[in-house]
Amino acid sequence: MTEFHFTLHATDGAARTGRIDTPRGEIRTPAFMPVGTAATVKAMLPESVRETGADILLGNTYHLMLRPGAERVARLGGLHRFMNWDRPILTDSGGFQVMSLAELRKLDEDGVTFRSHIDGSKHRLSPETSMEIQRLLGSDIVMAFDECPALPADRERIASSMRLSMRWAARSRAAFGDRPGHALFGIQQGGLERDLRAESAEALREIGFEGYAIGGLAVGEGQEAMFGCLDYAPGMLPEDKPRYLMGVGKPDDIVGAVKRGVDMMDCVLPSRSGRTGQAWTRRGQVNIKNARHADDPRPLDEHCTCPACRSYSRAYLHHVFRAGEMISGMLLTWHNLHYFQEIMAGMRAAISEGRFAAWEADFHATRAEGDIEPL
Repeated sequence: MTEFHFTLHATDGAARTGRIDTPRGEIRTPAFMPVGTAATVKAMLPESVRETGADILLGNTYHLMLRPGAERVARLGGLHRFMNWDRPILTDSGGFQVMSLAELRKLDEDGVTFRSHIDGSKHRLSPETSMEIQRLLGSDIVMAFDECPALPADRERIASSMRLSMRWAARSRAAFGDRPGHALFGIQQGGLERDLRAESAEALREIGFEGYAIGGLAVGEGQEAMFGCLDYAPGMLPEDKPRYLMGVGKPDDIVGAVKRGVDMMDCVLPSRSGRTGQAWTRRGQVNIKNARHADDPRPLDEHCTCPACRSYSRAYLHHVFRAGEMISGMLLTWHNLHYFQEIMAGMRAAISEGRFAAWEADFHATRAEGDIEPL
């Protein structure tokens, strides 16, 4: 059986390209992971997601444990079979959703007690239960259970939260046990405090993980502050393991993160935007709701090969969105995911060929042009 293994192929400045080998297939890095919150990438078939170029999906432990339940997923053959995706899946630990979604949560040293946002039922999550739920789901990459305070927060709060997360990381490692072919990632915390990030990275290195995530960013601090942290945070983590920035982001966030040494990212943005009439293109954002598109026979992006651009006009996309037709969210989501994967493929090639700076300059210049002129 293929073991979980990361190979670094090339670097260009801090930017890296490589490959993660897993028993369920390879993941080309830098990688963007579409989010399949409740065992589906909304408005997409799994084979369509694969067609966009995705090597791996993300599933949400919190949502799946509440509905349909991890035990049920396990009885039905695990998450891969359940959702008809035979390639790698990463599951988050549930910690972030508990902090942001759950009602009446109570945090203590052992874990978190909370009430479901669905029906108010009471649940308990700890490092041990998070590892067990993720084992039942059968994901290939498991995330350590952590606590993520929203920024801005005072230094004392960030420090105590980070140290609790490090104690939970050690418990997650112990509870994960020996699972050949599966990987456990630790999560660096510490807000925007450089010394706390260093302390966190040191604690995680000491425990030892198959990969390392940068947590606690993209939680309200703004791009400039996030990039400031990413100027040093990835370099604190082991060079020979994948580095995953959680919950990022917009196209320029993704490019800026890869430039600073990040290998993996996930975000609901391409699918959520698609359902609300927002298309991301190489020339920036297009709001398909706007009246200017009503008579426009041109595609969203003439250089794009996705089904939305290949076969449908802006006028049609405007019409089906206005009419509330399901195909609107399907086509725009496909386009957005295709574009995000196109960015990743472009960066992988540019890093391999030592021309990342030129690629990045072109990326920003094209976006700055803005959308094509109205007819």
